[in-house]
Amino acid sequence: MPRFFPLVVALVLFSTQFANAKDPMIFISAFAGGDQGAIHSFNFDLATGILKPLQRTTSVQNPFFLALSPDKKFLYSIHALKFGSKDAEEIAAFKLLGNDGKLELLNKQSAKGSAACYLHVDNSGKTVVVANYSTGSVASLPVKEDGSLGEPASFVQHVGSSVNPTRQKEPHAHCIVVSPDNKYAFAADLGLDQILCYKLDSKQGKITPNDPAFTKAPAGAGPRHLTFHPNGKKVYVINELLNSVTLFSYDSEKGSLKEEQTISTLPNDFKGTSYCADLKITPDGKYLYGTNRGHDSIACYSIGADGKLTLISIEPSLGKGPQNLAITSNNGWLLCANMPGKNVAVFRIDPKTGKIKPAGEPVAMPSPSCIMLVE
Repeated sequence: MPRFFPLVVALVLFSTQFANAKDPMIFISAFAGGDQGAIHSFNFDLATGILKPLQRTTSVQNPFFLALSPDKKFLYSIHALKFGSKDAEEIAAFKLLGNDGKLELLNKQSAKGSAACYLHVDNSGKTVVVANYSTGSVASLPVKEDGSLGEPASFVQHVGSSVNPTRQKEPHAHCIVVSPDNKYAFAADLGLDQILCYKLDSKQGKITPNDPAFTKAPAGAGPRHLTFHPNGKKVYVINELLNSVTLFSYDSEKGSLKEEQTISTLPNDFKGTSYCADLKITPDGKYLYGTNRGHDSIACYSIGADGKLTLISIEPSLGKGPQNLAITSNNGWLLCANMPGKNVAVFRIDPKTGKIKPAGEPVAMPSPSCIMLVE
């Protein structure tokens, strides 16, 4: 028996390390300048939902949003010395150095606009697209072999307005997402009440307006973020101004969207002020979650076979101003960044009902604005 004890110990240690390796790494941006602005990395324990701090990268200012390359080797972040100023902001490219959360800054390139608020990397990893809120524009940048960014290859200035006299006097591009088939990039413009479509040329890192050029959102809705269903056939848009989610069917041949449903994110009896922010779908396509800032809650929905949403419940976000969500690939955990609340809350997802339940106390951190899982 003593002869085999070292072998048993070695196997146990190996098994433990292998199990730990399955736990994802998480990057969370702290939307602030000066010493507070940083990208924080954590290890996430899939068994307990505990976030364990790893590193803090400070070579970036006001990193409002993050995007990960498909091969998980590179991370891209907004970089703004003065967020929302007249000067164009930048996108910073980082290389992931192993599994301990360290990042190496590769370079920075112009976002071609102000209040850059959303990034996405196409499926080939060769193009990064960015939405600029204040200046109401979108741009695309080619990705080099080493993960660094080339100069912007295309830029489109949105034009127009919509019905809200205070929030929709001019265009405000709030997100841009590449379709799962890598053919198009869709930009939600809060100021125009439009979902604009662009053809994607990933080899050149370019986007060009599609025909049809856009799909209308409900008047005054203020579309903010969008996401595709895992089946690639449906698109869900969360509307900041009308506190709702709109379902569209996606025509991959034409690059067009067709509205099918709009559903509220708030209780019927709520009379206060609230604005939606983000939405995410479980990887198995069963449930959708959206955030309410003001009501400070997370709206939970089941997704039917036809893609339509049914409200399950509306749960407290455990912090003020829920800004961003992330869901683990095993469908088991939902993380919520409460930016003005200065914490990150972790919820366990019930796989049978889609209901969420808090897993311990929220983790305190300065102004968390975006959560990016590395799995």
